[in-house]
Amino acid sequence: MHTAAIRQQKILPGDLAIWFFICAELLVFGVLFITYAIVRSHNLELFNESQLILNKHIGLLNTLVLITSSYFVVLAVNAIRANNSRACTFWLITSIATGLIFVFAKTWEFNEISARGIHLSTNIFYTFYLSLTFFHYMHVILGLIILFAVMLKARRGGYSEQEHAGVETGASYWHMVDLIWIVLFPLVYLVR
Repeated sequence: MHTAAIRQQKILPGDLAIWFFICAELLVFGVLFITYAIVRSHNLELFNESQLILNKHIGLLNTLVLITSSYFVVLAVNAIRANNSRACTFWLITSIATGLIFVFAKTWEFNEISARGIHLSTNIFYTFYLSLTFFHYMHVILGLIILFAVMLKARRGGYSEQEHAGVETGASYWHMVDLIWIVLFPLVYLVR
């Protein structure tokens, strides 16, 4: 009963430490997005012209994939809150699988851009594009590792209706990764 009372008093899901990390990451990305917007405003023609080679269809696919993956994470959290480790494990595996689609699609996109001879030093737009999207890409990979570790523990019965902060912590990080992409995709691919 005491654990339930403590759980009800929590304001944020998961471990408090992840929220410090999430806030720090959002601050870093926020500064990068603001810097991008300022530099873009001074190089509008270059940014608009350079943006034309980006594959908006892959960007949209990746957006849908991450939103879907986040939905599966929500289902995993709901499952463990209902004390259903098996369903939690299933939804985590499904979320990881959809997250891997993002990784494969983004890797393909990076290879396509590189095959065109575009690199960090091509121009300021590609410096931002490649830096921002690669930085996010690395966060996706870290998120997948976290979800995989959570899934393994859930599979072994390591979480329950009363003790599932690890699932919520992993879910919180994954939602941050999704949120960043939801801002990054239109900012880099669509805004003209």
